[in-house]
Order: sequence, then structure tokens, then C-alpha cells
Amino acid sequence: MTAAGFFAAAPDAALAALFVPFESAELCLPTDGRVLFLRARAGVRLREMAQPGWLCEQGFMPFADELARNGLRVGEPADSEMFPLVLVLPPRQRDEARALFARALLHTAPGGTVLASMPNAEGAKSGEADLAGLAGTVQHQSKHKCRVFWSTPNAAGIDQALLAEWLALDAPREIVDGYVSRPGLFAWDRIDRASALLAAHLPHDLHGRVADLGAGYGYLASQVVARCPSVGAIDLYEAESRALEPARLNLARAQRDCGRELAVAVHWHDVTRGLPQRYDAIVSNPPFHQGRADLPELGRAFITSAAEALLPDGRLLIVANRHLPYEAILAARFRDVRTLVTQEGFKVIEATGVRG
Repeated sequence: MTAAGFFAAAPDAALAALFVPFESAELCLPTDGRVLFLRARAGVRLREMAQPGWLCEQGFMPFADELARNGLRVGEPADSEMFPLVLVLPPRQRDEARALFARALLHTAPGGTVLASMPNAEGAKSGEADLAGLAGTVQHQSKHKCRVFWSTPNAAGIDQALLAEWLALDAPREIVDGYVSRPGLFAWDRIDRASALLAAHLPHDLHGRVADLGAGYGYLASQVVARCPSVGAIDLYEAESRALEPARLNLARAQRDCGRELAVAVHWHDVTRGLPQRYDAIVSNPPFHQGRADLPELGRAFITSAAEALLPDGRLLIVANRHLPYEAILAARFRDVRTLVTQEGFKVIEATGVRG
């Protein structure tokens, strides 16, 4: 099963609520059929509503792939491209959401409408207030424990200074210890404690070609570069496209700091689909959440992909919450599995000797 399959079963109340203003005739679809959908997610109602002129933007590869499988056009609008209707599913993280509202307004044609939907429990009132502060008058409806809100701004009603300020919120920025990240990424404004624990226990004799699965903004891969001088190449695999630029910047700095150049590649990729080449070692802090719920099947899928991509004498090093049940699949796929450390609710595990 790919990552899209793990997430597909979750009910998407915000997506269902997004189309309520059309059902109540508060809004009408544009006559020219052109709609931009930012952070689009696939669903039955979207398949029913979408027309050939719709463009769906989605940076999380499993969701983008699912949209494409549903026959929807997936991509990014040109910088100057305008639409009479822009749909938005804002994220929970407020800076990221504000930057998304600003982008939505940039792509809204004169007289056009921006329409957003957020769960009540994930900052819907704040999201509505933010859009109102940026665009002016906002209307709203409530459905499925979500708030749907929209604005049809005129140019004079848009706060241009705030627009420029919020657009800049999505730019990569320095966080701690010289690392660069951006709002909304996993542990975006700090060094994740689990990743730091794995970094502290990286074997210094790692060598050859290494992969980092679910690399985020590149902290763990940067630590491999810094701590493992025999590593000659490293590939980062990350499903969230917004993480790729910070990861490249952080890997470039890591190489400068250690005074050596490696063969580095950063891939937008769904790890659960498998990996395109073989590795001497793989490191990972695998994801295990769907919203706030544990989803250990996703972590197990990472382990399966790692086992299939490692050379026969390759090594897998992962970190996970102590309660996550990864030992059984590790024992099934590797001959030697040992816990290097258990600390602060996390465990670092090394697995070697891939079973045929």
C-alpha cells in the first residue's frame, strides 16, 4: 500500500464542507470553468464538482498522486495566472496558512472569490479572521464541524502591506544552530528530539551511499555528513515538496562546514512506493501520524522499503517512539536487530543482515 492508501480512509470533513456554499446557492461556479484549488485533496465531492478547467495544487506527493489517479489536473499556476475562483484548504500552522491566503489572493482575478474551509478544532475562527484582515469583508457558513468562509475582494480592500508580509512567511528561514526551515514542516522551528537522539548514536563507520527516508528539512542527513566521514553519497527522500529547498540549503551548509563534497540528491518521493536504487545504509525517523492519531503502518512501510533497498550487508538505523511496535517487522526483514538506546520515550534501533 502506498502512503495515499494509509491516509485515504480518514474522513475529510473540511473538503466536504468546502462545497456547502454551492449547495446552498450562496456561491456559483465560474461560467468559464476555471478554478484553482490550493492544497487540494481528493474526495467524492471533488470528483463530482470538478471540471476540466480546474487546477489542483498539492505539495504532499501521496495526495498529489491520488488527485491524479482521480483524473484531476495537478500542477502549479503560473505566477501571473488568475482564476475567478480559488479554493483553499488551509493548514493548521498559522504562518503557513497566512502565506497560503496571500497566494490565493494573488491568483484571484478581479471580481473573483477566495473560498476556504477549516475544521473548528484546527483554528477555523482564526483563519476566517486572517482572511478578513487581508481581504476585507468575509462571509461564512458552518457544516461538518467546520467553518467555510469566503471573500470577493476589490483591489482597494486588500491590505497590500499585509499581503507582502504574509507572502514572505513561507520563505525558508534560519531556525536554530544555523538550520533553515519553513513553517508547517515537521518540527519546523526546532531540532526534533528523536532525530537528535538518532544523530547522537550514528555509527561513525557508516560508509558508501546512504539514504535518509522522510528527510524533512534535512537535519538528520546533515548530521550524517558531519559525523560519518566515510559516507561518499547521500540521497534524501521526502514526500512534502516544501521541505526540499530547506533540505538542499542545509546539506550545502553541512558540506561547507566539514570541508568536503559529497554526491547529494534531494528527491520528492513517496517512500512507501519503494526506492530506485540500493544503499549501504539507511537512516530514518519515519512518520507515524495521521492527524493526531498514531499510524504505525506507515512506519512499517518505511521499514519494508528500506529492507528492499539495502545491500545484503547494509544497515538500517531508525528512531521511533518507544511504544511503536516495529520489532516484529524488523525481525522478519533482518537477521540482527538491536536497540542502541532507549531515552526520553524514544528508541534507536539498528538492523543489519537483510533477509533474502
